[in-house]
Amino acid sequence: MMKFGSKHSGNAPIKCTVRLLDDTQLLDTEFQINEKGSSLINRVCEQLDLIEKDYFGLRYVDSKRQRHWLEPSKSIFKQIRDMEADNILFSFRVKFYPPNPFRLKEDITRYQIYLQLKRDLLHGRLYCNTSEAALLGAYILQAELGDFNPEEHIDNYVNELKILLKQTLQLEEKIMEIHKNDLKGKTAAEVETLFLKKACVLDTYGVDPHAVKDQRGNQLYLGINHTGILTFQGSKKMNHFSWSQVQKINFEGKMFIIHVILNEKKQTIGFKCPRGSSCRHVWKCAVEQMLFFTFPSSSDVPNVVSGGGFFSWGTKFKYSGRVEREILEDLTITRESPSVTRVGSLRRKSSSEPVTPSNIVINQVAGFNSLPRLLTNTNEEYNSSIDSSTQIDNSSVLETLLEGQEITTPKIEEEVNHEEILNDHLLIDFTTTVTDSSSLIQSVPNQHSGQKHLETMANQNSRSSLTILRQTLLPIVFALFMILMVVIILLESDFDIIATIRKAPEIADFKKNYYEPGKEFLMRRFIRSKTF
Repeated sequence: MMKFGSKHSGNAPIKCTVRLLDDTQLLDTEFQINEKGSSLINRVCEQLDLIEKDYFGLRYVDSKRQRHWLEPSKSIFKQIRDMEADNILFSFRVKFYPPNPFRLKEDITRYQIYLQLKRDLLHGRLYCNTSEAALLGAYILQAELGDFNPEEHIDNYVNELKILLKQTLQLEEKIMEIHKNDLKGKTAAEVETLFLKKACVLDTYGVDPHAVKDQRGNQLYLGINHTGILTFQGSKKMNHFSWSQVQKINFEGKMFIIHVILNEKKQTIGFKCPRGSSCRHVWKCAVEQMLFFTFPSSSDVPNVVSGGGFFSWGTKFKYSGRVEREILEDLTITRESPSVTRVGSLRRKSSSEPVTPSNIVINQVAGFNSLPRLLTNTNEEYNSSIDSSTQIDNSSVLETLLEGQEITTPKIEEEVNHEEILNDHLLIDFTTTVTDSSSLIQSVPNQHSGQKHLETMANQNSRSSLTILRQTLLPIVFALFMILMVVIILLESDFDIIATIRKAPEIADFKKNYYEPGKEFLMRRFIRSKTF
């Protein structure tokens, strides 16, 4: 496994792979060592014929298994330099979910939003109740298979297809019923429109859950989208802090902190993330979402700094690109909307190999192969099927994938799978009514705490001791050393300005009573003793 080194040739291009949203294509490309992230993002959007590209981004997983968005204004190489040089994988994803997809100007952009939401439904991020899940699943089925055909669609023809993360027999029967009776004659474009109308009003639209804990150690999930910051416990939405309520967002170590105004009172709420790197990622995501959806112009966006302490530097974030209002008010898009090439990509439970698209039409662009490679061996990512004959309570129908699960596929597929997986289990309750709350987080006793939890906490405490030592002791030693250097320069140098300062009574008294005795002691102790 070769990683990037300091001797990497500045003229040699670096190869990478970009995975697309339809889940059947990988694009091979390359970039120069000093090339910025925006250049690669633009090339991918050109490949897909997208003009409204500001809603999309490239995501990658670093060597420590932490997800990141590729920052457009920074060098690609500097962002991924700790990754393996022979295995760089980016995933093309929707970064900013538009509040109303029908305000987008082109159908081809809406189609990419549809593909992303279809993935979200499959991987457990777009969760909903049973009837909503059945309706969304039926829309996907109609778009992929067309009208119900009794000669082709026999028995439980949904059983072998992967539409939801977990599919019960009851849910599959409901999907087939809607597909057979309610959607006949509707085209793929029409059912995709219906899908978007339904999905964009769900509470979890545009939410990528981040595992956190509240002040009492209860497991929560933090979601960030165009409406603000949301918290979930299980499938229940506990809080919704709109962007108008959020006054400030920052982080300190593993603590993600939001400052909000609730009931005309300023309140500070903290959430503990698993790691400092994951906390920094949550903070960046929250800042970007807030800036993108709330500022009138990108020129008004300030630089944001957070995470610093008395002896440590903070994390500086500089927003790059346009904000949503600028995109919606852009009148320069005058071309005729390009046609949408739809690729059937429903997975089958019985096979780890994705369905091969029958008609891939992608124009060759400089830096890309003319035909994308097919993605294979993705059984780990979709290893969520269950026996449809087994009756499962609807209170636990959909479950997000586990980021920490063991992955045994080849390395490139390991990175592909990990990019889709969340930090922890998130059980989704299709039968639970998602409710809103403007109050602070209501702590619920953790029913899963016990010996395993105590052992985990003990291991975390032992691992964090060295981190605390590095973060506190070393900065203190460095600060004391710098203070000593300033004192020596002040009291020993011969510059006229400094000599004037030394005449001050306080400085003269300090030199006579403390500095000179200390200096004499050190001279006698460490220098003169060596002469004997």
